[in-house]
Amino acid sequence: MKKNKEKKIQDFNFFYWFLRYYVDFSLKLSYRKIKYVGKDKIPQDGAVIFAPNHTNALMDALIILAIDTKPKVFVARADIFKNPTLAKIFTFLKIMPIMRQRDGFTEVKKNQEIIDKSVDVLRDKIPFCIFPEGTHNTKYSSLPISKGIFRIAFQAQELMPDMPLYIIPTGLLFGDFFRFRSTVRVEIGEPINVGEFISQHPDLSQQEQINSMKELLSERIHSTILYIPDDQDYEPTYEICKITQERASNLDLQLEKNKETLRKLNKIKENEPEKAKKLLELGQKASTLRQEKHISIESITIRRPLFLRLLYALLIIFTLPYTLSLSILTLPMVLVCKYIFTLLKDPAFKNSVRFLIYLLLWPLLMIVYSIIIYNLLPWQIALFTTLILLPAPIIAHEISRILRIIISDIKLRKAKHLRKLHKQIREMMKG
Repeated sequence: MKKNKEKKIQDFNFFYWFLRYYVDFSLKLSYRKIKYVGKDKIPQDGAVIFAPNHTNALMDALIILAIDTKPKVFVARADIFKNPTLAKIFTFLKIMPIMRQRDGFTEVKKNQEIIDKSVDVLRDKIPFCIFPEGTHNTKYSSLPISKGIFRIAFQAQELMPDMPLYIIPTGLLFGDFFRFRSTVRVEIGEPINVGEFISQHPDLSQQEQINSMKELLSERIHSTILYIPDDQDYEPTYEICKITQERASNLDLQLEKNKETLRKLNKIKENEPEKAKKLLELGQKASTLRQEKHISIESITIRRPLFLRLLYALLIIFTLPYTLSLSILTLPMVLVCKYIFTLLKDPAFKNSVRFLIYLLLWPLLMIVYSIIIYNLLPWQIALFTTLILLPAPIIAHEISRILRIIISDIKLRKAKHLRKLHKQIREMMKG
């Protein structure tokens, strides 16, 4: 009897394909805006490895997945595969385990099987994604790049010399790492053609080629994000960037303004160290005071005219019965999220947990609510009621967000000392 061919992780799976549409749709609802920049840079003539910075746990992978409709294979740290049930779920989601240096030399040696499977994925021209930092870091910075991505790339290129292989630097820039319905900007950097890079450096050993490519990839990732070195000046530098952002609402313009601020600040550090020291001290004071008063960074970076604030207030007042009802109906999800948040050691997982809870629990709640509604009301009214309940999580959250913004804006108006610090910082940065 002929044995069935072993199913590969990259093979077509109907249930994965069906679920993918729901997940992509839910992802779009989870952010006010997702902007992809430079998608035309993704090569179509060979195999690609996406190499994104890693800041927001599962959400990073989902955002990379949604770049286009193609299936993609990911790798994740091996310890999350220890539970057999979870391992099956991750495999269904086209995620493979990979050992890290911290797992020990013996465990890392097991990576050869994963590398072989990765190469097989690439030979089938299925986009592959590996987060080269190895772990996430919820800052506008990045961690050192590990060598795992290059070992896979070099071995893959060796085994498929007739097919171009590209590493795609990808920058993920979140408006907020922890809040639901934030924004995210995704920029595709200049691809690295692995075969060309190797042929252009024949005088280097493979290890030297890897080190050189590692530096190049790091530079190209940094160019796609707001990169602030993660040192003692990180917090005041970030605060100064936001204070001098000039209220830009466009995601591209925000990044441009922030990068301009970083260039100016670095120049001041180089030429006027005393002024730079004073600026950073003011930035730290502003950051500490803002957080003590629970003022959102959004109140600093986005200017809202008085009429818009009044419009927000009127919107909340006139829609209160509707939004209050929706908030009550979504309360089970909110409570589940809050409970799980208390168990999390790493707040970076908050958005991921919230996304999964909403993804799974809201359809179930809608079924329960629909059954109750159709048993209590005529079908025409029941149908209308069901339709206006569908967007409940989004509407309830948006009203909550608007209320939070209004309160934060009021606090900023009352915080005269903080606004004085902001004015001083802006003037010093212009001077």
